Amino acid sequence: MNNAIKSLLRGSIWIAMFLIVSSCEDYLERAPESIISEEQAFQNFTNFQGYVEELYHCVPNFTLSNWTSSWNWGDDEIESTAGTFHLSYNIDRGNFWAWQVENGAGNNGWLDANGANTNRDHKNKGLWPLAWYGIRKANMGLENLSLMTDATEEERQLIEGQLLFFRAWFHFSLIQYFGGLPYVDQVLPSDEQLTLPRLSYHECADKVAQDLERAAELLPIDWDDTTTGRRTLGKNQQRINKIMALGYLGKNYLWAGSPLMNSVSTGSETYHVEYCKKAADTFGQLLNLVESGETQYALLPFDRYNDNFYTMGQNWALAGGTEAIFRSVYYSANDTHWRISKQYKPTFIDEGDPTNFYPTANYVHDNFGMANGLPLPDDITQADLESGYDPNYPWKERDPRFYKTIVFDGVKVVQGAIPDPNREVNRYANLHTGGTYREVVTGSLSGYATHKFSPLAANEFDRAYDWGFALHINVPYMRLADIYLMYAEATLMGYNSLSATSTTFTKTPVEAVNVIRARAGMVGIHDKFLGSVDVFLHELRRERAVELAFERHRFNDLRRWMLLINEPYTIKTSFEFDRAGEFNTDDPTQNRIVNMREEVIIERNFTSKHYWLPLKLADVSLYPELNQNPGW
Repeated sequence: MNNAIKSLLRGSIWIAMFLIVSSCEDYLERAPESIISEEQAFQNFTNFQGYVEELYHCVPNFTLSNWTSSWNWGDDEIESTAGTFHLSYNIDRGNFWAWQVENGAGNNGWLDANGANTNRDHKNKGLWPLAWYGIRKANMGLENLSLMTDATEEERQLIEGQLLFFRAWFHFSLIQYFGGLPYVDQVLPSDEQLTLPRLSYHECADKVAQDLERAAELLPIDWDDTTTGRRTLGKNQQRINKIMALGYLGKNYLWAGSPLMNSVSTGSETYHVEYCKKAADTFGQLLNLVESGETQYALLPFDRYNDNFYTMGQNWALAGGTEAIFRSVYYSANDTHWRISKQYKPTFIDEGDPTNFYPTANYVHDNFGMANGLPLPDDITQADLESGYDPNYPWKERDPRFYKTIVFDGVKVVQGAIPDPNREVNRYANLHTGGTYREVVTGSLSGYATHKFSPLAANEFDRAYDWGFALHINVPYMRLADIYLMYAEATLMGYNSLSATSTTFTKTPVEAVNVIRARAGMVGIHDKFLGSVDVFLHELRRERAVELAFERHRFNDLRRWMLLINEPYTIKTSFEFDRAGEFNTDDPTQNRIVNMREEVIIERNFTSKHYWLPLKLADVSLYPELNQNPGW
């Protein structure tokens, strides 16, 4: 907060009015008559909305924070050996200080940056400075609502609702990483000493909830259905609306009800029943609106599953379709198709940065089960008659999402011609021990890769990342599948029953999970997991790990469940094996392997202090009431 808050306190209102296209140099070149007064700035909807627009550009696009971007810090992902500068590398080694620019983050992390940049440069946007900037900007707008005299009631509500949402969203985004912080709900004077104390997590969550509840009351479900929104008809997809407010209201309650957040507020390392019930009711309200057809949201059909994350050949259509609820803005299609499509494939087939990211074997084996809904056995070298898993044919009859997400040995990556015959060997993913895709610098350490966020054809030979393919990538912050799973968790733990429902929605936790499984063509939760709340909770968490794999959720989930520092979640492994028999190029699931084993790549030595990120030393030195997180 040091530089962020201090600089913002000194700011005056014209700074925000020039939006993302302005800079200090631009301002110095402006004629004096071009500077408008506060009365003009906030007088009508058009002017006020121009002011609000900058808040959208305060939401970092975590997928585009550098040429390669690190955002999965749980047990789910491992970077290639070239990636020693990324935050994921430091997190694995317990160096949580590295999220900060002054402690090594540089431009490779999306949590921090040198200043509150709201221009078009994805690479220099950081959550920490932008959140404080956005909070101040939202407060300035809320304190000037009375100046909006030339406006309809609908226009006033749209402005107020957006401002309240962003104030809450920025606070929530910070406290989930850092714990309770001061909740800034007024424009802080620049000439007074800071004294705002750190609140408990629950105290902060209550204030977040108050803002989001009011935002949900003020905002429409779809701006296209409002008089104001019809001025930009068909272009309101990312405007803050009622569903977004309800989604984050429910998430805020569920996080407050989770064991970690409950423990720092009450001392109890269990779920907080009342917060979970509030979360269940909020998610239930949202899902009831969705399933009754009153919203523009719906789960994408499974044959379009990857449209949640990228589109190709659709005239640069925004990824996410009807399922994405909240996304950051993007500015350049070139950023998305040229950079992010490459960070999950070895450099020797993608022309990308030498740093690449791959699924860990432990994450794949522990979570991605069989098509009949059952998990793999604990020992993946042994056959399992119940699930049908065969260690000699480990890719057969797996969860359909496994094939949408995971690249395994033998998958055909290059679809077209490879002019150099010496490179033909790279047409297929050689992920077996000693295979070309296991190359030591840029290749997979784990024996797996992913294609969840870009098509396989995004490679040097097929070149799906070239401009003519219109490949657009944007991983959402929140999508509808996540809402179903959070509803299931909140209802289960709030009412301590597999058959309970919220007061606002008729589905049970089991039924909510089965909605997601049914979309993938899966059978429902197996009866063996329906015997108790604890047993079902474990299966629910596995379902969450599969459906939301590599979408930035795992690190926070492991933290809030108080599992991050416990085995087996501290271990990252590789899958070692040899090919046996004739190699099937048509159906890699039929390829037989031998000598399979799982080996530890790294064990993360975490303690309880690693449940929270450390605050900046410069910030905790500002005033005594802003104290450091325990252990740091």
